Amino acid sequence: MTADSSKARNRLRIIGGEWRSRVVNFADIPDIRPTPDRVRETLFNWLQAPIVGARCLDLFAGSGVLSFEALSRGAKSVLCFELDAKAATAVRTNAVQLKTESLQLMQKNALDWLQTNSPEQQFDVVFVDPPYAAGFYEPCCRLLQENGWLAPSALVYIEADQPLDLLTLPEQWRLMKHKRAGAVHYGLCETGAR
Repeated sequence: MTADSSKARNRLRIIGGEWRSRVVNFADIPDIRPTPDRVRETLFNWLQAPIVGARCLDLFAGSGVLSFEALSRGAKSVLCFELDAKAATAVRTNAVQLKTESLQLMQKNALDWLQTNSPEQQFDVVFVDPPYAAGFYEPCCRLLQENGWLAPSALVYIEADQPLDLLTLPEQWRLMKHKRAGAVHYGLCETGAR
């Protein structure tokens, strides 16, 4: 593969909102698998009203495209986590190029952070899209619920390599929408009374 084709492969377009058609570049790292365009389009159609003014949490940013898409569509702020230094640098660079101060990136382990910190704020929309083999889905969702990270009517997006109804989610949660695109299973959970 040539350097040019690798660069082309590591670019995504924001598909809606203020930054529609702007390009986001991401690090060439095997573990990064950005949410496909058609999945993002469906997700943000689901979130059309709730995303406006939302405080968002992106636990496994990777390319950062979910964070940037959320901000482009009117989210108030995004706190995102990315442990890999190259991936984190790319997310920071994109934030500078988009001239946003509404994205805060922490280069820390999201699971450890959820477990050892107390919420200074609660989040309205949370993106849970960890590396598939890591087994982080259930512990992340449990910590979000038990440690008070969620606003009263928060929505949690989950993207996985298995049907979401096979995951053990907190009993208060309801999988309200879910779909499959190829090998990607994704859905939106209600976490409390709306």
